[in-house]
Amino acid sequence: MKRKIPCLCDNTFTAEIPEEIDLDRDSSYLGEIENGSFMSFSCPNCGKLHKPEFPLVVTWPSKGLRLELIPEQDRMGFYRRKKEKGDNTEAVIGYIELADRLAVIRDGLEPAVIESLKYYLYLKAAETSPENEINIWYHGRTAAAAQDGEGAALEFHIQGLKENSMALTHIPFSLYEKTAGDYAKHPRAELFISLRHKNYLSVQNMMLPGNLK
Repeated sequence: MKRKIPCLCDNTFTAEIPEEIDLDRDSSYLGEIENGSFMSFSCPNCGKLHKPEFPLVVTWPSKGLRLELIPEQDRMGFYRRKKEKGDNTEAVIGYIELADRLAVIRDGLEPAVIESLKYYLYLKAAETSPENEINIWYHGRTAAAAQDGEGAALEFHIQGLKENSMALTHIPFSLYEKTAGDYAKHPRAELFISLRHKNYLSVQNMMLPGNLK
């Protein structure tokens, strides 16, 4: 679908934006989403780089995954909408969250467990930077974790602890396994339930105002 993209130089240009992508059919999309180049367009007039967000369906049939990408600017509208998709489609909000979820699936991990680990990282970050807006993203397994060896860990990126900087932290893979065991035994525990709002699984749901829960 062709979409118009306005630029600060007062030029508006047109770009071809897919409405649905299949990661099995075209694996290059996965690399572009991971490195941040997905949906990047340069203004033909001034050269400014634009990364607009448009609604998108992402399928990964070999992983049994179907995601509905909601633009970040439509977050509140998503929370207020009454109708849910009935085809096992999961929602993610914003391209960074899309990259995060695909990395989790790529590494064979359980999204609910990763989101619960993020919650504990948020609590820890709030102790040291209570006034800051914190964002936490899953990045990947360490080399040791890929082999389930000693020192295995999962790497997370934390934005907001310090201005204009990104912090890295590692969680032992053994803690992931323990949490995964808890999730398997008690999937309806309060923490795991609180991570989900309709078809949207995210630690962001823990920060929802009461009128949207």
